[in-house]
Amino acid sequence: MDFAAARRNMVNGQIRPNAVTDPRIVAALRELPRERFLPPALAARAYTDADIPLPGGRVLPAPLITARLVQLAALRRGERALALAAGPGYGAALLAAIGGKVTAVEDDPTLLALARAALPAAVEPGAVTLVEAPPQQGHAAGAPYDVILIEGAIPAIPRAIEEQLIEGGRLVTVLAPPRRARHAVLVRRIGSSFSATPAFDAFVAPLASFAPAPSFAF
Repeated sequence: MDFAAARRNMVNGQIRPNAVTDPRIVAALRELPRERFLPPALAARAYTDADIPLPGGRVLPAPLITARLVQLAALRRGERALALAAGPGYGAALLAAIGGKVTAVEDDPTLLALARAALPAAVEPGAVTLVEAPPQQGHAAGAPYDVILIEGAIPAIPRAIEEQLIEGGRLVTVLAPPRRARHAVLVRRIGSSFSATPAFDAFVAPLASFAPAPSFAF
């Protein structure tokens, strides 16, 4: 399969016609070898416009969703970014490719192995630091961050993660409240307050690790 041609077709057919206008992101998507972030048996599906199932019940989100979330974060070169539920590392790689200094947090060993294999061929050495830890806790040891990307749909944003933003920092994810439509959201920190602005409708698979703990009714 000609993966370079598939990347060009993805950019021209999925990305550019759908409100991704940041030239850094468009250029990075043309170069990042998305197929390397998948198990070999799934590599041929790397540039389809759909979530791709991964081991452990997770998915690699559709390229357009990742691109629009990263664009929404408006990362500037040299800023510190945190990618949570980073999976095989594609979103973290995109943040790094446009100039971020990225910490990627994941707790699934199989997905971490994919990320460790893929990232060296995709980004500059040291551009992404992988951390094996529960993503729903963020990574307070490295805080504060200019940008936080949560790579999946969650019912609500944990306050502990919001508080890992620097003043003026931005968090982007897809909110999926029960029985309501899913939409991408941009959260900004202003002092001790956090403002959330809906950005666009987005369907992406939920992250089970961010689901609330079951409660018991008596």
